[in-house]
Order: sequence, then C-alpha cells, then structure tokens
Amino acid sequence: MASLAEPAFPGDDGSVDPGLAAALTAYDAEGDLGPVLVALARARVLVPVVAVRGETATDGDKEADMATVMLTGADGRKGLLAFSALETLRRWRPEARPVPVWAREAARAALAEGATALLLDLAGTVPVVVETDDLEHLAAGDELVLVGGSWGWTRHS
Repeated sequence: MASLAEPAFPGDDGSVDPGLAAALTAYDAEGDLGPVLVALARARVLVPVVAVRGETATDGDKEADMATVMLTGADGRKGLLAFSALETLRRWRPEARPVPVWAREAARAALAEGATALLLDLAGTVPVVVETDDLEHLAAGDELVLVGGSWGWTRHS
C-alpha cells in the first residue's frame, strides 16, 4: 500500500522559530547579523506563493499560475521574499499562500533564480537582508561560528 511522505514540519502552526525570534530581537537592538544567520541555518521560513495572471484560455477564461515572489532593486539585483512567521507574511499580503521550507532551501532557490539576496520579513518589525556570500554559505549548508569575537563560516564536507 502506498503512503504519503511525512510532512517536513509536522505540527507547524506558523509561529516564528524561538531561536530566530531571539536573533531578530538581538539584530534589531545591536545590528549584528551573525546570530540571525546562525538561527536561519536551523530555521523554517515561509516563502510566499501568489497567483499571477496566466494565459487566456480558448473559452475566454483567464488562467492563473502560482509563483514565488522576487523583488528587483533599482540596481537590477533580485531578492526572494521569505517570512519568519505567518503573521509577518499576512501583514505583507494576506492572500499569499505560505510554503514552509528550511531557510537553506529558500537560499538555494533564490540563487537558482538568479537572486543575490533573501529578503526576510519585509513587512515585519525587523526586516533582514541576507546577501551574496552569506546567501551562498546558507545555501551550501555551511555553519556560522563565533571565533575570537569574529564571525566565520565553516564548511561541511
């Protein structure tokens, strides 16, 4: 008998991960991105999926497609949107569908789509931008560690 795969986040109620919440609070107070990156390496984020107008069908009806959301800055760089909790996603766009993924998977998806950033909690009280090198390390599954008062990435083989 066939069975469905176990959900990646059983019991997920859409709340922010406690470790990520603490890191975001510290980032808001001190501006240190390090703890946020450490927490993201182990956290679930919600990537919004929205309906976009598709082609017009032969019977005249409009079709809709679902797509993730990328923002493009004035300089042409792109960033994938992600949210720490259902509350911040709903604040941004109530009709968006939340897709729970590990933050590292969201980082991989951003890079695969040609983005240079992951934009976390754009509509939250503490928006965070994870860019370039940090985005690549997060996508690779590397771990950020504090050594002698400085942050450094360690690579897992």
